[in-house]
Amino acid sequence: MKAALSLALLGATSVWAAHDLSGVKRVTNVPGLSNKFIVEVAAASDIPSKRALGTPHEVLYRSLRERKIGFSVHQEYDVPDIFVGAAVTLTDAESVADILKTEGVLAIRPIHSYARPVPVSSKQCAPGDAGVPDSESTHLASGVAKLHAMGITGKGVKIGILDTGIDYTHPSLGAGFGAGFKVAGGYDLVGDAYTGANDPVPDSDPLDQCAGHGTHVAGIIGCNPGNPFNISGVAYDATLYAYRIFGCAGSVNDDVIVDALLKGVKDGVDILSLSLGGPSGWTEGTGSVVASRIAKSGRIVTIAAGNEGSSGSWYTSSPGNGLDVISVASADNTVIPLQSLTVEGATHAPIVYYSALPLKVNGTLPLYAVSNDTAVVDDACNPLPASTPDLSKFVVLIRRGTCSFVSKLDNVAKFGAQTFLIYDNGAGFAGIEVGKYKAVMIQAEDGVFLGKQLAAGTAVSVSFPQTGGATEIPAPTGGLVSDFTTYGPTNDFYFKPAITAYGGNILSTIPVPLGSWALESGTSMATPFMAGSAALLFSVKGKSASVGRAARALFESTSMPISTSHTDGGPYQTATQQGTGLVNVYDAVFATTVLSPAELIVNDTAHFAGRQKFNVKNTGRKVKTYTLSHVPAGTALTVTAGSIFPAKGPVPLSTDYASVSFNQNKFTLFPGQTHTVVATIKPPTGADPKTFPVYSGFIYATSGAERVHATYLGLAASLKDKQVVDNTDAMFGVRIPVVLDATGAPQGAAANYTFVGQDSPVLLWRQAFGSAAVRLDLVSANTTLKGSLNARAPLLFSFGHGHDGGGSFAKVPTLGALVSMEYLPRNDEAQSLQNTVAISNTYANGTKIPNGAYKVLLRALKVTGDPKNAADYESWLSPVIGFAA
Repeated sequence: MKAALSLALLGATSVWAAHDLSGVKRVTNVPGLSNKFIVEVAAASDIPSKRALGTPHEVLYRSLRERKIGFSVHQEYDVPDIFVGAAVTLTDAESVADILKTEGVLAIRPIHSYARPVPVSSKQCAPGDAGVPDSESTHLASGVAKLHAMGITGKGVKIGILDTGIDYTHPSLGAGFGAGFKVAGGYDLVGDAYTGANDPVPDSDPLDQCAGHGTHVAGIIGCNPGNPFNISGVAYDATLYAYRIFGCAGSVNDDVIVDALLKGVKDGVDILSLSLGGPSGWTEGTGSVVASRIAKSGRIVTIAAGNEGSSGSWYTSSPGNGLDVISVASADNTVIPLQSLTVEGATHAPIVYYSALPLKVNGTLPLYAVSNDTAVVDDACNPLPASTPDLSKFVVLIRRGTCSFVSKLDNVAKFGAQTFLIYDNGAGFAGIEVGKYKAVMIQAEDGVFLGKQLAAGTAVSVSFPQTGGATEIPAPTGGLVSDFTTYGPTNDFYFKPAITAYGGNILSTIPVPLGSWALESGTSMATPFMAGSAALLFSVKGKSASVGRAARALFESTSMPISTSHTDGGPYQTATQQGTGLVNVYDAVFATTVLSPAELIVNDTAHFAGRQKFNVKNTGRKVKTYTLSHVPAGTALTVTAGSIFPAKGPVPLSTDYASVSFNQNKFTLFPGQTHTVVATIKPPTGADPKTFPVYSGFIYATSGAERVHATYLGLAASLKDKQVVDNTDAMFGVRIPVVLDATGAPQGAAANYTFVGQDSPVLLWRQAFGSAAVRLDLVSANTTLKGSLNARAPLLFSFGHGHDGGGSFAKVPTLGALVSMEYLPRNDEAQSLQNTVAISNTYANGTKIPNGAYKVLLRALKVTGDPKNAADYESWLSPVIGFAA
């Protein structure tokens, strides 16, 4: 896209509903924008001129004091070859530029906060039904069961879990803590009361009995066999280390995550598993960087890809964005463990309901239907009539639809109802959120049958057997990518997620006080499955650094690419959501062909790398002849046509595929020999670049029954052409960016502010795409600028990171910085609708702004843009703001 291109208002084409600006809080709210940073410094051996002055930390603090930079330290890091530095709070956030000039400082990054991990769905269970089916379905489908049958169970491998802690009192998790127990070590880095907004209070006991997430994760890895559910962890003989980084509520900050990662390194763990993260889109967060370095050192690091699938593409999660970590997507379990109820008064087979354990209801109760109409669309969405009887001795039948489940239950509970059956209004069947109520879902056809029987005057009763009612059904989406899995790639076009593991409908342990067992879903569940798989690999191949570094490519190349459906003819799911495919642990462990690299990044059209190479090595004992082939995946249309917004999930797929050719289609290798394959990848020819189509596919090397593959990823458009700043009226009904006045209304004409109380302006804008550099500066009131959001002028300017004085942009003088930000993610309705900066009467460096008339200049760097080229920025000028303090 040329620099002079103007950007049209596109609100009419948006699929989003307008939001009310009156709800916008008058505070600064931008991801990572605070005065808290992590400073990375060179190790002592790398600063010869400073060795005599003490440790690298002492050198840093002395230099900051000499530069009169105010700071306080709240954490130090010292693991040479991985990360040395400190987490600090700066008196002046704009001191960043001066800190970067300090000898020995390698980088300074803002501290980000990550919400506590919450499963997409959760259903509490409890032991007591000996008839619960064997739930080892995920182990059978992934090859784990074969390894268990061979006695390969992860013994001798140490796995560190960064999460909410572990309830190590659970009988299936060893019932103890310390040397000789399954949970042999770890640390509580934060304490129960930590929320992310207060100071951690660490201690040596990582017990989790208030949250449960980490205990569920631990069970997926290490649950002992012989429990009431007949399940086992993927690597149930592995040794676990619990690093508690969440309190009982709230979030966690980067500085704690980094501390926990480095503690794991110091404790000698072989694998680190992190079922946490938040939308970022960039690979540069401190947690991502440190996790990647640990992986590069030879340990295996598995991190959740995220559960933001509904938000569409370009929304990858940190710290899972780390370049060398294994970012894990989720696949649904192939079976769903359920229970069944018995019908009396009408002839019908037992009815399956969605719960892993029996509903705690004693005896046989009569059934009551809120409506006799089995096609009603808003059953129980309105208050029930006063003539409704006392329902305390009934099981109440309600049809799904229109309002929330809890709203329906609230209305019916007013008449004493305690037990509920909700029947579906379609073909789906899933767990439901019912709040405090005792309610379960049944399938549509069963609900219709019961409803019609009651409408005909039949007295129908139901009972809930407490034993013998267990069953299971094939999951309709079993083996497919879970729809909640976050879509990649990263904004800088790296391959995330890397691979898929089972994470949908997974039964595992939770803290004993919370019920001991639960069925949960999320990439949080897939991540420990991958960590356990890595432990099985280490068990067989040894725990050397070379095995650790090769593990990701080995798992990726032996994985099983996943289709979009079980229907013949459907395309394969885009690699932006499944990565390279579903993990096949047995094949990864015993592969006799090694393919690397397994990720082929073709880039966008401006940086196109269509000629790709990968190596195929015969590590077996026999001569092998390989045949090459290509299977495309669906091309992801990541941006809605006619819009600037990413398409919401499920992202639409096109069958306009890339084509692939090879330098030779067949080759033979003797044992130990390696062949380099040269593949020429051509983008799809009919794809509309305005939809930013991401194409992907799989290149197979097949020898007999053995098949390995490389996965490629490319963009049939230029990333620099993607509009970064939202300038539509789609979200708020008014065109943005916008300045909100003291009343919260959009400022139109020039306006004065006293900066007393609420009398100050707030700048609101949205990122339609991520940007590596966003900055707000003050300029004079008579400034005119043909910016890209008010039209663009390709003129020169310059500014540095953290610059707090004057400069220029497009030959326009800038008076001083208000805010500077790096690596902002895009905004999304479900996560963070907008960015806001409350403008004060001081510059970022604390200098008071003289009274007078000004404008605010917003500029955002386009992806792959040159920070020194004004044409690579989008810019916007505010109306005149009068400072009358």
